[in-house]
Amino acid sequence: MLILILGLILFLGVHSVRIFAPGIRDAQIAKRGLGPWKGIYSLVTFAGLVLIVWGYGIARQTAPILYEPPVWTRHLNLLLMVFAFIALAASQLPAGRIKAALKHPMLVAVKIWALGHLLANGDLAALLLFGTFLAWAVLDRISIKRRGDVGPAPGPLTWDIAAIVIGLVAYALFAFVLHEWLIGVPVIA
Repeated sequence: MLILILGLILFLGVHSVRIFAPGIRDAQIAKRGLGPWKGIYSLVTFAGLVLIVWGYGIARQTAPILYEPPVWTRHLNLLLMVFAFIALAASQLPAGRIKAALKHPMLVAVKIWALGHLLANGDLAALLLFGTFLAWAVLDRISIKRRGDVGPAPGPLTWDIAAIVIGLVAYALFAFVLHEWLIGVPVIA
């Protein structure tokens, strides 16, 4: 569990600089330059991600069960992930109506992913992982709103169609192949 916690601290810590200490980012960029800041940010993010995946893989094997979710919550999670993947795809494309409506689709995707997995998993490792990500995404959205970032203006419908197609293809790949391969848990058995 300690490896998972360390990974969460590194990964979400570096992603929380603008939430809790916005001046640090600007000061580091002014001192070192944008390239070195991005390099350090990327290294810490990658190290945190590796520790999260490794730590969660170890922790979930022995984590105590806090609650036994009903079977229907796993089905609900499958449905929620469709929307999470579409939001994630929209976050990486130029703005269409989906991106404009969601304002910050990456955060929406993280919130849906975390909530869905909290509903479907009842062990302490899952609660720690998904609960922490959900809390972080909520705090980040509040921080962004306070900074006055209202998101992008609506763009052409073409980008919405692309986000839906890419999101559905990514969802299918992850549900049928990648989740079991990367996480070790089959989604659809």
